[in-house]
Amino acid sequence: MKPGHLWLRLALLGASLPAALGWMDPGPSRGLNVGVGDAQAEESRSFEVTRREGLSGHDGLPASCGKKFCSRGSRCMLRLAPEERVSVATVTVGLSIVLTCAIRGDLRPPIVWKRNGLALNFMALEDISDFGEDNSLYITKVTTVHMGNYTCHASGHDELFQTHVLQVNVPPVIRVYPETQAQEPGVAASLRCHAEGIPMPRITWLKNGMDVSTQMSKQLSLLANGSELHISSVRYEDTGAYTCIAKNEVGVDEDISSLFIEDSARKTLANILWREEGLSVGNMFYVFSDDGIIILHPVDCEIQRHLKPTEKIFMSYEEICPQGERNATQPCQWASAVNIRHRYIYVAQPALNRVLVVDVQAQKVLQSIGVDPLPAKLSYDKSHDQVWVLSWGDIHKSHPSLQVITEASTGQGQHLIRTPFAGVDDFFIPPTNLIINHIRFGFIFNKSDPAVHKVDLETLVLLKTISLQSHGCVPRAMAHSHLGGYFFIQCREDSPPASAAQLLLDSVTDSVVGPNGDVTGTPHVSPDGRFVVSAAPSSPQLHVQEITLQGHIQTLYSLPLSQGVSDVAFQPSFTQGNQYYVYASADMEPDLLFLELSTGQMGALKNLQEPPAGPAQPWGGARRIVRDSGLFGQYLLTPAQESLFLINGRQSTLHCEVSGVRRGTTAVWVGEV
Repeated sequence: MKPGHLWLRLALLGASLPAALGWMDPGPSRGLNVGVGDAQAEESRSFEVTRREGLSGHDGLPASCGKKFCSRGSRCMLRLAPEERVSVATVTVGLSIVLTCAIRGDLRPPIVWKRNGLALNFMALEDISDFGEDNSLYITKVTTVHMGNYTCHASGHDELFQTHVLQVNVPPVIRVYPETQAQEPGVAASLRCHAEGIPMPRITWLKNGMDVSTQMSKQLSLLANGSELHISSVRYEDTGAYTCIAKNEVGVDEDISSLFIEDSARKTLANILWREEGLSVGNMFYVFSDDGIIILHPVDCEIQRHLKPTEKIFMSYEEICPQGERNATQPCQWASAVNIRHRYIYVAQPALNRVLVVDVQAQKVLQSIGVDPLPAKLSYDKSHDQVWVLSWGDIHKSHPSLQVITEASTGQGQHLIRTPFAGVDDFFIPPTNLIINHIRFGFIFNKSDPAVHKVDLETLVLLKTISLQSHGCVPRAMAHSHLGGYFFIQCREDSPPASAAQLLLDSVTDSVVGPNGDVTGTPHVSPDGRFVVSAAPSSPQLHVQEITLQGHIQTLYSLPLSQGVSDVAFQPSFTQGNQYYVYASADMEPDLLFLELSTGQMGALKNLQEPPAGPAQPWGGARRIVRDSGLFGQYLLTPAQESLFLINGRQSTLHCEVSGVRRGTTAVWVGEV
């Protein structure tokens, strides 16, 4: 927008204020970690300012434009009461809020609003669009990305500023597991409830409408802050509907987990399926190995089904992994796999230029979808039910392309769309969770390009390019937390040493905030968005950060390791509600580290055999993956060269080894079907 057009717009609003597009930060000390205590620690000040007409202010605004502010010969006293230096505002998600600046004074210049040091006044933001005649900040349809600090100061007087701490409350959202189960008398039974919300919800249980807290005994107990109801030895009278209720200051949610107690003589087939999980088709690891597809049940460590390379694809009658010339046997090659709503698995076969669709219910390969040469990465956009496919074109990535498979959860009748994006080196689609169930935007990276490109996931249109040039950062990977709206960008290691640290990107303003302290490595965000774990194969260090419920990033600790980390997975804690463990596989050693994020206590499972040997496939991911088993699962999987190891996450112990599975480096967990 031209300066003249900007002045006209402001004049029509009835505001005679100088306008410019350049704005200065209120001060270098106002960083991401500024909290209530930091701002209150600074003394309250007032300023008497004499402003000469025609001189520029510190915000790049001319001193005179229509109405004079602090002009020559006039005296302007700006005031801010000590008790108003910091203002805490709380709003429920989905509502709107108005933040009003408390700086007062005769002929007070216009107010400048900033977030993370960036002026908001002239940004074209769809949710921060109207500052009003009193220079208040209007935020419409607040979400958790808006939480954090907002500062205001009079233009040209950034020495005196007010900090608004915006807290966003979210009503509880819960999931229970299992929805229904049948047990014999005398065995143990657990009913679990996972709740998220802001503030953290309180969990209570009812049995057939009666509060179970009045019935606590050695047999009936509540674990992990009430998120698990455990019955050590069930009896017939324990049959009933158990209601989990999660409540906080802004809402309540509830769901029912049913328990039936029947002896073996009275069991129905349905009850057998409920109890004997091995007979169902859910709660399985699908492992894609040299010798086809392994469907593994973790409880009893048994391979429930083995889809061999010569088995036929249902719709095309092709082999899953065709043999080579003269019927020579050759190993299957897999690149990336994604779970589609626990109904299907899409898995890329780079050497065959196709994506296979596995039907979970039938436990068969349903069809193959031909894509551009050498598909290397898949990602599922759950919000729009589409799978994004990144193909390299050839082994040198000389002709990369990005395609989208629509209507992915139908299993049949999908459409393959070619996107208009050229030269794509990688892409990132933020995951959904219980609180954030719809994602609108994704990001793509171009090779050697110090920028990320924001795209609309629905229309596949490029919206804007966010330059990282000033930080010398060519992006390698991204992660996202909805708390405060942060994107964490890992820069390529071949970037200049001074620019190798992670960068922070604010999703509200689509602007780079700056380096993420001295944190390096690939960022991984916990399912609830609260913890960020960063590690890399080339760095013997693991960084753990927490994002507070006020949207502030704080580093909890950085742990030295004996070597780099290949992959990480998050495991919900079984002893503390809303806490997590992280499991990290060593890149070159047969060790698996586990870490309690809230305390920093660390342990290791030793001698899990060597990770898959030989050079990694060029399109492959981690040398030694770690896969969790979902929100309520207690098992994790990691491969060795000739076997699979299953870890009991509840006890942090080795559960079993499944031998005879070679190079199972692509794996997907499928939960309840």
